Amino acid sequence: MLSSVSRTPEGTDVNAALRKALAASRLTEIDVAAHLGVDPKTVRRWLSGQRPYPRHRWALADLLQTEEDALWPPRSQEEEAHEPASEHVQRVYAHRWQVPRKVWWDLFSSAEQEIGILVYSGLFLADDAGILQLLGARAREGVNTRILLGDPESEQVKQRGRDEQVGEALPARANNALLLFRALQDIDGVEIRTHSTVLYNSIYLTERTIISNQHIYGMPAAISPVIRINRSSHQAMFDTYAKSFENTWHGAIRI
Repeated sequence: MLSSVSRTPEGTDVNAALRKALAASRLTEIDVAAHLGVDPKTVRRWLSGQRPYPRHRWALADLLQTEEDALWPPRSQEEEAHEPASEHVQRVYAHRWQVPRKVWWDLFSSAEQEIGILVYSGLFLADDAGILQLLGARAREGVNTRILLGDPESEQVKQRGRDEQVGEALPARANNALLLFRALQDIDGVEIRTHSTVLYNSIYLTERTIISNQHIYGMPAAISPVIRINRSSHQAMFDTYAKSFENTWHGAIRI
């Protein structure tokens, strides 16, 4: 099958099939944007060759009364698997334990300005000697590194342990994580604080990316969903999580 995406003399990708289908349907970019509930700029990006998210491809094919494959050539399963989950979320994992170690490594190693960790224990990171060395190395290279850990003595951490039906195990994990992360506290650029807030999600951030581990009542964080958000893809959503981190930071106690 010939590709429906061609190139202009300047090298810019253009979806000729989509332009032709819009012209045949006598629809403008604004018409399509209104029907699909997107910004006209988004439609222009599609016409310039950007591949829409699946739900937009389906809706646009229906609107233009044509087949999706006629507008966008089929991709391999591997290519589809690497497409963003939506325009808001770059990637979703059903459980935190499914997140490859490389994802955490790449997150922290890619930071140029800041690293933030907001958890109750984060023991899966604290117990990883390689990750601890990486965090220390990034701080020495000038990356501002802030770590927020749950106060093991706080009622909020104890209640979370009861909610997960693990009793004192969670405060014990928080205490162990605190001891392990302390190895970083003498490094310039690293600051560790404890908090006693009710966490609705754990947050791992850099200046470009946020990974959020959702907290589900009665379920350990390790089996709860994880989402990845890129600042460039959705600034407002990124800022919401970043503000939550800052609010917790300002109310936390430096160790």
